[in-house]
Amino acid sequence: MTRQEAPEQEQRAQDAALSRRTLVRGLALGAAATMAGPALAQTGPAAPPTTITTPPRDFGPGGAPTTYFWDPDIVAVDPSFNDLAQPNTAIKRLYTGLLWAEGPAWSAQGRYLLWSDIPNNRQMRWTEDDGRVSVFRSPSNNSNGNSFDFQGRQLSCEHLTRRVTRYEHDGTATVLADSYQGKRLNSPNDIAAHPDGSYWFTDPPYGGQLYEGEPDVAGGPSNAGGKLNPRIGQPAGFVPGKRELPTNCYRIDPSGRIDLVVTEDQVPDPNGLCFSPDYKKLYIASTGKGPGDTGPGGKGEIFVFDVGTDNKLSNLKKFSDCVIDGVKCGPDGLRCDVNGNLWASSNAGRAVGYSGVTVWSPEGKLLGRIRLPEVCGNVCFGGPKRNRLFMAASQSLYAVYTATQGAGPG
Repeated sequence: MTRQEAPEQEQRAQDAALSRRTLVRGLALGAAATMAGPALAQTGPAAPPTTITTPPRDFGPGGAPTTYFWDPDIVAVDPSFNDLAQPNTAIKRLYTGLLWAEGPAWSAQGRYLLWSDIPNNRQMRWTEDDGRVSVFRSPSNNSNGNSFDFQGRQLSCEHLTRRVTRYEHDGTATVLADSYQGKRLNSPNDIAAHPDGSYWFTDPPYGGQLYEGEPDVAGGPSNAGGKLNPRIGQPAGFVPGKRELPTNCYRIDPSGRIDLVVTEDQVPDPNGLCFSPDYKKLYIASTGKGPGDTGPGGKGEIFVFDVGTDNKLSNLKKFSDCVIDGVKCGPDGLRCDVNGNLWASSNAGRAVGYSGVTVWSPEGKLLGRIRLPEVCGNVCFGGPKRNRLFMAASQSLYAVYTATQGAGPG
């Protein structure tokens, strides 16, 4: 190295060091400005993300915790809802990857949650001890609503076979109902057990479609043009059916007799149903028209009947039109808590922030809402203390603890 080259190299080293210091200082100042900016501009307390924020809140196990005392997506409309909602707990997405989640039911003996994934023709199970999700029954005959009776036996409403099935303790299956007065049922949807040993279920036509069951044979209401082949994808020997009955509600007597208890004219397209804790009232959700439905069609409302000691229903009333803030929150599955409040799943379509669950007093007053990022199809109470609300919503299963307990089994 020459004497002339040495000073030049030293100068270059000093310039490089200066450039690095300048760059590091600039990055530090930029980062500080980035962090300080929002804080300086903030005018109120930081709000945790909710289902109606952009981007939406992450409900999953890896999502940011909701650090506030109340979950931001549990909304008290009436102050009394604060006695039903549990503070310091968050809505959690327990599982996702379904096609249409429905029919959650809690097994108190097995301490697991059972629910249907209708288009995938399977039933799923979430176990309480380790949170594991597994396939419980496949195929499930495109089961929809599930429940457990007072003896702990599983009840399932099947779209594909158009029947109600009970799974006995010895592992056998009993068909409880598949027809009424010699005509096949449409597609049993939801079921509730009564202390007298009877079962009450709804029979709308929603299973008469490709996605959730199988269409009618050619000429039937859901296949009037005869272009659909209901046998595709079904096992050999499968005999498709044809809708023959109005959308009614039925009672299965302990003797096996099937009685018509609610007609289509009273509650068109009945869907979810449940009893009040004292079994003196029966709530039924009336939803929209099904495939090929030529009847009156429901309007997304909830109706209530008085239940007599003779099992006769009377005093039909519209419990709620389910319109909240001008938004139609169409009901589906229903459950009552021990105080007689009604918890109803909500389908608000594209009205973000209104799908989830609505909660009503026995008098029909809106008490509160639970907002979910997906349409909710059905709900049930479960957990060892029956104080956790499970919500089957579109492609996912959600849960949140409450300050009350569910009434009745299932």
